[in-house]
Formats: sequence, C-alpha cells, structure tokens
Amino acid sequence: MERTLSIIKPDAVAKNVIGKIVDRFESNGLRIVGMKKIQLSKSDAGKFYEVHAGRPFFGELVEFMTSGPVVAMVLEGENAVAKNRELMGATNPKEAEAGTIRADFAQSIDANAVHGSDSLENAKIEIDFFFAGRELL
Repeated sequence: MERTLSIIKPDAVAKNVIGKIVDRFESNGLRIVGMKKIQLSKSDAGKFYEVHAGRPFFGELVEFMTSGPVVAMVLEGENAVAKNRELMGATNPKEAEAGTIRADFAQSIDANAVHGSDSLENAKIEIDFFFAGRELL
C-alpha cells in the first residue's frame, strides 16, 4: 500500500467540482486517509513549490495557488502514486486523455485542476508538508 498527496487546485475548487474529483479517486481504488480545505499563503506556496523557484513560471504558480482555497488529500492504495497520476492525466489538459481529471475539469496548463506527487519520495515530503501524522487515519 502506498500513500500519495493530491491537491485540488483553486480553479477546480471555484468550479465546485471537489466531489466529482474525489469520486474519481474513490471509484478507482484509492482511499482518502486525510483531507483538508485550506488557503495557502504566498510563503507556504513558495515553500511547497520551491523545486520550481528558478523557473520562469514560479511567480505565476505561487499567485495561482494562493488565488483561492485548495483541498489537500492523502490518498492510499495499491500503486497510489501511479494510479493518481493516471487519473489526473497530462499536465496540459489539451494533451490529457479523455476521461481524466484534467481533460474533464482543467482550463489550461496553468489552471490544471489538480496536483499529484510524482514519486514515493516526494509523496512523503509533500504529505508531511500538509499533514501531521495524527491527521491521517
């Protein structure tokens, strides 16, 4: 069993599709073991995405991620990292396969509805960023 982090980004929260996205995870064998709706500060968003700090899109990413609330979740299941990434679809929703979260709910490569950990190592780091151990059931 693996755990991974998923974030429903401000664009999808604003569209009121949280439940539809959660259903995708649960209907595909992933269990939610932690979940919270929060408003990221610029400092928090900057720390979370610091791996991208040198890239030209970093400032816009921080602005976007602080533009409204997000829903952070810890998903658990067999091959959770890969399963979540498969369900999300390609970063660019125009390239995402039909039926994926990004194909169905994302507006653009920037406002792409969801974030998901890209490895078990990063999942651990990202989960620890958002959740204390006692918050995970």
